[in-house]
Amino acid sequence: MDMKATAPSERTRVRRVAERAGYEREQLNAIVDAAHVCHVAFTDERGTHCIPTACWREGDHLYIHGSNGSRLIKQAASGMQICVTITHLDGLVLARSAFHHSMNYRSAIIYGVCERVPDEQKPAVLRAFMETIARGRSREARPGNPKELAATTVLRIALDEFACKTRTGGPKDDEEDMNLPVWAGVLPLELAPRPAVPDASYDHVPDYVANWR
Repeated sequence: MDMKATAPSERTRVRRVAERAGYEREQLNAIVDAAHVCHVAFTDERGTHCIPTACWREGDHLYIHGSNGSRLIKQAASGMQICVTITHLDGLVLARSAFHHSMNYRSAIIYGVCERVPDEQKPAVLRAFMETIARGRSREARPGNPKELAATTVLRIALDEFACKTRTGGPKDDEEDMNLPVWAGVLPLELAPRPAVPDASYDHVPDYVANWR
């Protein structure tokens, strides 16, 4: 796998605050792997839509899945161009002036066309999905049966055309505002695991649950 920077396309080139852009696969992989949800944008006869859905990465592809009857899945499987976005919000940046307030974040945008995962590959791909939820889960949960697998479409999009954009650090105030008697800094945000809540009493608690936090 080539982790070098890729040349941005006309639609992935970041023009606004371009110094925050990144086109390296290693950076993209880290952003995708930290996400459980992405947003998929597409257009149909009813207009333009942006729908959240579960996602995961294997190698050079991002995967999504859903019911065969899902509008998102049907449109994405039709060969149309789609746009996938992922954003992690890391902090609220409070500046001395209202104009310079900002946010710290890690984001990625991916363009392309989805392809269907062949039926014979779906069990393995969905097992990998279980592992992104909790490592070891696929060895305990009942796998999809033939009826469930037949009702499910799994799609993947190549991680070829993409751009990342991030912001870190504190506020960037104008020089003339630096002496204002106003608190400035960052209010950090973090998505953190909480204690597991069992559905019912169960003698065996797997390590991935016991160590969830």
